[in-house]
Amino acid sequence: MDNLLKFIITVLLSLLFIRYCNGGEFIESKSFIKFLVALDPNNVLNVDRNALLSYPCCYKLHGVKCDSRSEEVIEIRLENMNLSGVIDAESLCKLSNLRVLSLARNKIEGTVPESISSCKSLTVLDLSSNFLSGNSLVLMQSLTRIKNLKKLNISKNNFTSSQHITSLHALRRVTIKESSSSTTVSDDKKTKNHHVSLMVWVLISLGTVVVLVVLVFLYMRCVGTVKDKEVIKEVVDYPSPRKTPLDEVVDGVCDTEEKSSELYFFMEDVEKFTMDDLLEATANLTKQGICSSLYKVHISRSGVFAVKRLKKLQVGFKEFSRTMKKIGNLKHQNVLPLVAYYSSNDEKMLIYKYQNSGSLLTLFGNYAEGKWNFPWNLRLSIAVGIARGLAYLYRSSKKGNVIPHGNIKPSNILLNENGEPLISEYGYYKFLDPDKSCLYKDNGYTAPEKMLTEETDVYSFGVILLELLTGKVVEKTGLDLVKWVKSIVREEWTGEVFDSEVANYEMYAFPLLNVALKCVDRLPEERPTMTEVLEIIEEIVNDQEDISPSSMTSFESTPGSMKHVYAL
Repeated sequence: MDNLLKFIITVLLSLLFIRYCNGGEFIESKSFIKFLVALDPNNVLNVDRNALLSYPCCYKLHGVKCDSRSEEVIEIRLENMNLSGVIDAESLCKLSNLRVLSLARNKIEGTVPESISSCKSLTVLDLSSNFLSGNSLVLMQSLTRIKNLKKLNISKNNFTSSQHITSLHALRRVTIKESSSSTTVSDDKKTKNHHVSLMVWVLISLGTVVVLVVLVFLYMRCVGTVKDKEVIKEVVDYPSPRKTPLDEVVDGVCDTEEKSSELYFFMEDVEKFTMDDLLEATANLTKQGICSSLYKVHISRSGVFAVKRLKKLQVGFKEFSRTMKKIGNLKHQNVLPLVAYYSSNDEKMLIYKYQNSGSLLTLFGNYAEGKWNFPWNLRLSIAVGIARGLAYLYRSSKKGNVIPHGNIKPSNILLNENGEPLISEYGYYKFLDPDKSCLYKDNGYTAPEKMLTEETDVYSFGVILLELLTGKVVEKTGLDLVKWVKSIVREEWTGEVFDSEVANYEMYAFPLLNVALKCVDRLPEERPTMTEVLEIIEEIVNDQEDISPSSMTSFESTPGSMKHVYAL
């Protein structure tokens, strides 16, 4: 009797295993194989489609991931597989729990059907580097109906219309951020179907007197399973303990705090607009990084604005709003004024007036290409302007409540129509997550200690001052300018370190070089404050009778002036 019982248990466990591997709806299995046949008509993947039809999740197809409980397909990652078919969106979207679809770097042809908008569970869609065609704007309109979509990449295809001109409304929910999600517990109908299918397999497999014994055993086992599932469901549905304030911070927003749905304005000379106006405006994506995106936005009745969309912020609503209001009230001719800001649980945006004259990095590039002269007077004017702006930021901060900039570099020094520098992107770097590679980049402007302090901003300013003196640019080249300059002046102070436009002003350039080298000292405590740096630079300005900070306005009307060079 014991041997018979062992045999029954073994048979039953085998049947349960077979049933487990056949998990999921048969309809979804057919949909998955139909999608795969259309995508891979030549069977490059070399799969047994009959086996895949019966055992879609136990087949262990490379790049296909299933939910461990419901045995439904949740991820399809078939990248760089030489697939040359088309996308059967109708079959694809019958995979109700599919969250990730990545078909990048293949040879997929045809269009992306509008019916892909029926894939309601998709959070990640990557179709880049294929031969797909069609109108990208029509496709974007379809994709915006997928409410859970967080990451989208359709680049390097044959789509018509610009992929960079779109509306913020279309891009609002589609970000570089990839969010995780979880599937829900199967409903009662699926549970009942599983039990019916299980009974059918038992009856077909046994067919003898032993079946009666197995059925009794199976019945008892099913009763226990139902009870176990009820207990598990109670645990899943039971309210979780109250979260701590740290746990409640999701995507940088504290759930217990109030969330704004409107823009907060600071500048009186700007005609105010609403969030709907902003989202409906035409926007040009000009820069995209890990932690932020920058748009050039045209609002018909208000003008052209630069909209900075921030990601991965580690801050609650109240603290962010308090900081932005402090920054919005700063008024200095060398600090780019904040027009408005927006903060919600989904995103945070900073809005500035767009500067047509570009940045200091643009000026360096045009000078290197021979498109624009970069005389000593203009360099000195820019140096003193940046120093005045930074010194103002630190003087305006209350003791113990200083907000360092954290990212001083030429591309963040904008230029107005008169060539005067404007410090941009101030105030939000302290909210970035240091674990997301947003802070402390090894970009040549970051101090060795990699901290957010005045000393690190002084170091970054010192590098820019060296760029103005030598004509060599660190940004986009990776040059270790500090090391290069120190190697030149180690033996003796020589004019060979200076750019040709600076060489005729050595009596003023050498004091500036001395200041710059003090700013880039490896020891933070040995660096001067921005106030001390400003005092020295202003002494040099005062010693030069032919320059004043306002004299650069004369450049506006000259041929090849900054207005002519940078106007878009």
